[in-house]
Amino acid sequence: MADGAMTATFLAVIGGASLLAFTARRLPPTDRLPSLEGWALADRGLGPVWTWLLLGGTIFTAYTFTAVPGLAYGNGAPAFFAVPYTVIVCPLAFVLLSRLWTVARRHGYITTADFVRGRYGSPPLALVVALTGILATMPYLALQLLGIRAVLTAGGVYPRGVTGDLVMVALFAGLAVATYRHGLRAPTVISALKAGAVFVSVTAVCWLVLERLGGPGAVFDGAARRLGGTDAAHSALLLSPQQQPAYATLALGSALALLMYPHVLTAGFAADGPRTLRKVSVALPAWTGLLALFGFLGIAALAAGVRAPKGGAEAAVPMLVDRLMPAPLAGLVFAAITVGALVPAAVMSIAAATSFVRNVYVEYVNPTATPKRQVRIARAVSLTAKVGAVAFVFGLRDQDAINLQLLGGVWILQIFPAVAIGLFTGRLHPRALLAGWAVGMAAGTCLVVREGFSSVVPLGFGDRPLQIYAGLAALLLNLVVAVAGTAALERLGVPRGADATHLPSRLTVRRRPETGANNP
Repeated sequence: MADGAMTATFLAVIGGASLLAFTARRLPPTDRLPSLEGWALADRGLGPVWTWLLLGGTIFTAYTFTAVPGLAYGNGAPAFFAVPYTVIVCPLAFVLLSRLWTVARRHGYITTADFVRGRYGSPPLALVVALTGILATMPYLALQLLGIRAVLTAGGVYPRGVTGDLVMVALFAGLAVATYRHGLRAPTVISALKAGAVFVSVTAVCWLVLERLGGPGAVFDGAARRLGGTDAAHSALLLSPQQQPAYATLALGSALALLMYPHVLTAGFAADGPRTLRKVSVALPAWTGLLALFGFLGIAALAAGVRAPKGGAEAAVPMLVDRLMPAPLAGLVFAAITVGALVPAAVMSIAAATSFVRNVYVEYVNPTATPKRQVRIARAVSLTAKVGAVAFVFGLRDQDAINLQLLGGVWILQIFPAVAIGLFTGRLHPRALLAGWAVGMAAGTCLVVREGFSSVVPLGFGDRPLQIYAGLAALLLNLVVAVAGTAALERLGVPRGADATHLPSRLTVRRRPETGANNP
């Protein structure tokens, strides 16, 4: 059972997050008429500090903070692919996010599919981009709930049975109401609490771990012995040559995929300009350092002799915290990880709802929908997404959500050619891109399912085939089909759609003196 002081601290932080969410209306501007841009993107008015908090809080999810140390606890060195992966994201974000923001702001785009629709003049291609984003986002949203449940169960804060389910519903209820009313502004203000709580709590945990276990050397040697080695230099804490291709391709493929997720792009579109996004991209490695510390705590859990339940390695760090830390500080850590799930969950539901409204509802159901009507539908879809995620978690096994999220990463990577390459050139034919997407989706799904839902698959023949990330292999096949298909269609004289998107020669836009950057 949970300690009373731990529970009190946990509830205080969660209560503070709920109160903050309802102050979101104070974020400027507040005097605009209802619009989807205002609700979903906070009127593109977030400055560098708010954008850094929101983008970092959206990218680094609660499940990241439990799954990465869980993987380190169970497998050692391969888990740390997440560190270079999030480092690679920073220069990609510096270039891609700022350029995409410029194009989106100039043409009034709200979603990635809006950009694809304008760039290629192809409604079918825009539709598959939107649906792929929604499909990849939903299991990711469910995983945030799984992360919360794993943390609270390990800390004894999550009761069994119906009572525990009610706790989960209560945690999401306040967030759902605040997001329904204030849109992206709600997770934006909560992200400030998330950053403060997570940075403070993980620093305190690492300091305590090093003090109790005798320093870094003792931690790594103790973990090495648990993993079957004599010391850190002869154990699974170092990559073997056979693991290096999988490690490198996982890092690269995951970085390319991350910036295609609708929730990440939604957080980026909310910035007040490309200059803000470039500043934030430079500062994002602070969140990467935080992730590395969580990975270290997975190693520390090994060294401390924590015995996570079979199939539940993500509980290793919460169990370590419960063992080593005073009850109030343990409650702070559990609350920080829980709040860490609320921010990305809210942004994910907003992004999925916005994609549905802009690229499905308005495009195919009600093209004359007023801005007020669009906001009303987006709010309803966002709420439905949260309810669906809760039902998904209660109704299916944890492994089902994890498997679907693995597939989601492979799927979302297949829109990279249409979006990222389309930011720099329109040479690829939309029908060829559509064919490449279809081939990549089919190949990636087959590879992952064939290997028992493993994202790393063998490539080649012989006794030692190359182990690489399935999503990257599918993307390469996707690109080959898109390039070859473009050449064939051009030779046949098949017309393209009308390109209505004029790409900027520079990565900045001129501010309008009469309104300012915060009021598009």
